[in-house]
This record gives sequence, C-alpha cells and structure tokens, in this order.
Amino acid sequence: MATVEYDEVTKVFEEGGEPVVAVEDLNIAVEAEEFLVLVGPSGCGKSTTLRLLAGLETVTDGEVRIGSEVVNDQKPKDRDIAMVFQNYALYPHKTVEENMSFGLEMTTSLSDEEIHGRVHDAAEMLGIEELLDRQPKALSGGQKQRVALGRAIVREPEVFLMDEPLSNLDAKLRTDMRTELQELHERLGVATVYVTHDQTEAMTMGDRIAVLNDGELQQLGTPLECYHRPANRFVAGFIGSPSMNFLSLSFDATAGVGSTGGIDYHFTDEQAERIRTSGAGAVTLGIRPEDIELAEAEGPDTVRAAVRVVEPMGKESYLYLDVSGTEVTASVPGDYGIDVGDQLRLRFPRDRVHAFDAETGETVFNRSRGESSLPDGVQL
Repeated sequence: MATVEYDEVTKVFEEGGEPVVAVEDLNIAVEAEEFLVLVGPSGCGKSTTLRLLAGLETVTDGEVRIGSEVVNDQKPKDRDIAMVFQNYALYPHKTVEENMSFGLEMTTSLSDEEIHGRVHDAAEMLGIEELLDRQPKALSGGQKQRVALGRAIVREPEVFLMDEPLSNLDAKLRTDMRTELQELHERLGVATVYVTHDQTEAMTMGDRIAVLNDGELQQLGTPLECYHRPANRFVAGFIGSPSMNFLSLSFDATAGVGSTGGIDYHFTDEQAERIRTSGAGAVTLGIRPEDIELAEAEGPDTVRAAVRVVEPMGKESYLYLDVSGTEVTASVPGDYGIDVGDQLRLRFPRDRVHAFDAETGETVFNRSRGESSLPDGVQL
C-alpha cells in the first residue's frame, strides 16, 4: 500500500498578469490505509491540493510523492490513482457496466473476463448488481454516486481521491453515504484523500483532517484534536457546529481579568500566567455552545444574557443570546422552558474555555477538560 506526501508544495496561478498563490508551503504526509480529509471554506486551496496529487495541476515548487516516487512530472494515467468527482462524470450513453469497465479497457491489458470479474465484484460490494444494464438517466443520485465509486474501485489503485463526492445528494442520503464510504474504506484499506467544505463530513469520516485557509495549512490532526485543541481561532471557529463563541476581552495582567462592555471574566491563575507569558494585551475568549451552563448565582465566570431566538431541535435547543452586544449561542436540554426575551445568567466554566491572541489569532491556551474517558468497568 502506498503513502502520499506533499513536501513544501506551492502552487501559483497567473491571473491578469498577477501571481495568485493557491497553495503555499504545504507539508502533509498521508499514511498507507489512512483516510485524510482536506477541509476548509471555498477558495482555501483544498481542491487545488487534490488536483496537484491527481496531476490535473502542475506543481510550482516542492514535491508530491506517491510511495517513494516523486510524481510532479508524471501524467495522471501513470500515477496509479482513481478519482471520484462531485458531478459523477458518467457517460450518459453507456450502461452502468460499460461505465465501470471503460477505464480498464482503455488503460490496461486485462482480458474481458478479468474486467468482467472486477466490475461484478465491485457492483456486489456496492449493492448495485441489479443496475448493471441501466443507463445513468435511469439512476437516482445515490445510485450514480455508487457507480462512480465502482468505476474507481475496479482500478484497484494505490490511492483514492474524492472531490466533494456527496455534495449533490440530499441530507439523508449524504448521511447514509458517509457511513458507506467509511465501511468501504475499511474493506479496501487504500490511502484516501477526501475533499469537502462540510466540517461535519470531516469530523465524522476522517482518520485525520487537514484544515486549510487561504492556501495554508492551519492544523493537521485527528478530528477530536482539532475540535478540543484548535491551533488558532480560525480552526476553533470552523470546526464544530454550531460554531465556537468568541468574546473580545482586554486583559488586566495584574488582576488576571478579561473585560468588555461590563463583563469581567476572572481567569484562573494558570490561565492568567499563560496570557501574560504570551504578551497579549487583549485576548479572544472562546467557548463551545455545549459547554455553556445556566447559573443560579453571580460568579467569577458568569455573564448576563438576553434570549433573542430559541431554536428547538428536539433533544436540545439552541439559544441565541445577546451578551453585552455579542451574539452567543448556547445548547441546552430541549425540555427547558426558555422563551425569547428571558434574561439569563450564564456560566463559562473556566476549565472549558479557550483563549486566542486577539492580534494573531494563535491559541494562548485550550480548555483543560479534554476528551472523556470510559467509566470504570466499561470495556471495549
């Protein structure tokens, strides 16, 4: 099984005579059998990064490797990869079986019997055996996606590339296909690089995720590492739904207190020292909606809030609140009787807050309470 490596990779486009940096000094190593997700907002460079690996874009600087081989100058057909596109890219006049076998017929010397066997094995794996005689116009969106996957599987490549393959599906089918793709990856055991703008897909599917913004890698880690220990404010705000809340605070180094608009938030001694050491005169306090608590009494970590919108979700409700002019989202149990206009006292537990340098956005400290462990006596 092959690995993938981006080594100081840069891609520059010319636009109107001016250079535009799409990817800058990218360093990522993908292990054999790993499922890596490239995630970020539109225009962040994630699709360009994938296309550089596929050979659909040329590398301006640096090296792209598949296994131990530098593939910068190799044609796409020589890279032993298979790519699944957002728009499926099926031939409308060919049957499902013909679509799945066409690439093998054009690029390999396999016999008709071997090609037939690969196609039917892949169709059985994907549950589309009964569709082999149909044309794409007779298929649903989910069935077309499975055919596109099957066409990639029959290649038996060293690396799978997937460019937002689920974005054209409805919400329920997207959820189902996420599960199917994970199960398929476990069965095939091939390095996979998957592009999406949907952070929920990234969190649920990736062994690791690479968060990109403006062509630069912001953080590379497991989904929970990026969620609980974001490297900067961008990652903290992008990963997680609803997004992390942020409050801009001036910092009194002597008192260890962050203040804004009538709010005085008292950091722990350790947190205050971390801020002092960072040299930040102002910090951005971050807390996730599920970490906010309703408080009965004033405290060093409480704030006042007015309820602007209540969004019932069933098991929980999202409260959109005004905290001294800043919109804050809190997640509370769905059976709480909270209405628009209510005045609440919120607690931002000090072991669950993050702080970021207000100027650079870099993390000063992350929450001290991390991932939960299994209760005593519970075994996997």
